[in-house]
Amino acid sequence: MKTKWRLAASIGVPVVVGGILGTIATKNAKGEYQSLQKPSFSPPSWVFPVTWTTLYTTMGIAKYQFDKQNKTDTLQRRVNTAYGTQLGLNYLWPFLFFRWNMRGTAFIEATLLWSAVTLNTYYFNKRSKLACSLMIPYISWLTYALRLNYRTWQLNKN
Repeated sequence: MKTKWRLAASIGVPVVVGGILGTIATKNAKGEYQSLQKPSFSPPSWVFPVTWTTLYTTMGIAKYQFDKQNKTDTLQRRVNTAYGTQLGLNYLWPFLFFRWNMRGTAFIEATLLWSAVTLNTYYFNKRSKLACSLMIPYISWLTYALRLNYRTWQLNKN
């Protein structure tokens, strides 16, 4: 029973907190986002919440898989730091991009996010190939999102 609660918490924290903060950050932003010039490869708006819910779920499962080893060591501390950093950066980005219209700063922050996720994935790989594999879609999406953020910023500099 304890493992089910750990799994639920590992998934629930990123999904629930990400959903709440994402909703707050993007409140009243839909109209403005629709009016922005966007690159041709920009997806429809509904793709973002579906994608982020999926990614938050898989990153939570990945963290759970890594944590199942129950080792308190340097690697565990590094993972906890990298994972916490990536979550914090993930939660900050929609505020920068949508709420505060700081798209250039959001791009720089997203680059840091990509780096934190990549480092975290590297650490996961040291103990759990499954945890590492679960992070690959996240890195792929962030790579795409970086390009999307950059092009949107460039198209709307004025």
